[in-house]
Amino acid sequence: MASKAIFFSFFIVSAVCLSSLAGFAAADADDFDRFQIQGSVYCDTCRVQFVTRLSKFLEGAKVKLECRNRTNGTVTLTKEAVTDKSGSYKMEVTGDHEEEVCELVLVESPDSGCSDVSKEAYLRNAAKISLTANDGIVSHETRIVNPLGFMVKTPSADCAAAFKEIGIVPDVTF
Repeated sequence: MASKAIFFSFFIVSAVCLSSLAGFAAADADDFDRFQIQGSVYCDTCRVQFVTRLSKFLEGAKVKLECRNRTNGTVTLTKEAVTDKSGSYKMEVTGDHEEEVCELVLVESPDSGCSDVSKEAYLRNAAKISLTANDGIVSHETRIVNPLGFMVKTPSADCAAAFKEIGIVPDVTF
């Protein structure tokens, strides 16, 4: 009789442990299709499309995430975010988008003097992002996006000195 009680207790404890593990595994599986996207937006005062010491990060800039079907190009997901005081934004996205091309693009600048966006196809100011857990990225929860920049119409006179400091000789005269 005692052996039946021990067996029954063992069975109950095992069942509880297994159901807890199954719930934990299911929660982890759900986390694999939830992504926190983080990025920043700056004013490109030298029109070089990378951050320099003269760049200023923009509060109130709008960015948009767009995912498109790889085969037919239809939009499958759009989501917008606005930058905070530090020029940073965050957005959460759910769902696995492995079969889609996802990128963040600039929408609107809060500074009318720094609102140009390159229209050249090879200079398109967008940041591609992987939104799938099946991509080899160890941190499947957070995706850090390259900074995106609006440009001023005329580069700052200080750009030449800033480039000289970092050893860059630009093709243009400032």
